[in-house]
Amino acid sequence: MSEPARADDTPDEDKPVVASGFPALEAIEVTTADNARFVVRVRAQDDPGAPAVLVLPAMAMKAKFYYPLVKALHAEGLSVATADLRAQGESTPSLAESPNFGYREIVETDLPAITEAVAKRFPEAPLYVFGHSLGGQTALLYAAANSDRVSGLCLFATGSVYWRAFPVKRQPSVLIGGRIIGLVSKLRGHWPGGMFVPAPVAGRVMTDWCFQNLTGRYRLGGSKLDYAPLLRELSVPVLAISLDNDELGPRTNVDFLCSRIPNAKVTRWHWDETSGVVGNLGHFAWIKDSTAVAAKVAPWITGEAELSA
Repeated sequence: MSEPARADDTPDEDKPVVASGFPALEAIEVTTADNARFVVRVRAQDDPGAPAVLVLPAMAMKAKFYYPLVKALHAEGLSVATADLRAQGESTPSLAESPNFGYREIVETDLPAITEAVAKRFPEAPLYVFGHSLGGQTALLYAAANSDRVSGLCLFATGSVYWRAFPVKRQPSVLIGGRIIGLVSKLRGHWPGGMFVPAPVAGRVMTDWCFQNLTGRYRLGGSKLDYAPLLRELSVPVLAISLDNDELGPRTNVDFLCSRIPNAKVTRWHWDETSGVVGNLGHFAWIKDSTAVAAKVAPWITGEAELSA
């Protein structure tokens, strides 16, 4: 996530965009070494070699929110999987019942188990990850440490949260907001939700977020890995997309994040009113035009898959 979400920018999951068909998708249960449990939802192509895309949600968002995108990507000829992040949606234990966790558990425990399950389900298919916001950040970190397990990444509305990466006029408020979130999360052991991030979030997720907000670097609490050189060495194809009305992940933040992966094969798109995606190009509102999003993203995925075949 590129800045704390505001209440008026968070979508209403009761709106029709979240279809009732999500629970009917094929379900694969995944349990990690530390006993976190996930449900990987799948919509498969008949062709076992069709590229498989794993859709990863934003901070505090449920995987079912992305059901319109799952359907649209599948209609473009891709096999699609999605799963909630730890303590979100169908994953268990819930946030209230979870030990405090941070980026390290998501990147080094959860994503290896989830991607392994997807790879086993689609053993003949190249695996791509479509990560939205925090889903994109964690996917990028996972790929940096496991580049042989991912064929490519689509970072959608995913920017660095570094305060200096924001437009100049917003930098003071972003810096101050980050300090408040970090302090509250550290003292309380979780972010309770409120003035910046409406939904509750695990404390170490937010303190890891705040470290990057202050320094521009990733430090995963408790990890033995140094992700800065791993990101510099990453060489997989990356499609990075920013949205013109996205105040949470503005163009400058996405550009800054791309500068951290100089050896990756980066395709950089910025979508404005000329992009063909209708409606508000906001951090969440784009989901309402998932058909247009998929129509643009799917050819990039299939093209990269053909090049690497």
